[in-house]
Amino acid sequence: MSSMSDKKKASNDVASDIASLSYEEVRDQLVEVVATLEQGQTTLEESIALWERGEALATRCEEWLTNARERLDKARASSND
Repeated sequence: MSSMSDKKKASNDVASDIASLSYEEVRDQLVEVVATLEQGQTTLEESIALWERGEALATRCEEWLTNARERLDKARASSND
């Protein structure tokens, strides 16, 4: 049986793995996770792990998009100066 520290370490590994991916890679993996979950062919434990990864991927996508919006806003503001 895995301990809480093992689960936290695994969660940190997933987060650092996702942080190194490009927006397109994150989006593609999120699409794969959703498709796998929709098929309903995984065990409960696998489904939970996929859901958690999907949540992390979705959060990273949102971070990418927020950062892109901020960069565009700054570029627009500087071109209006």
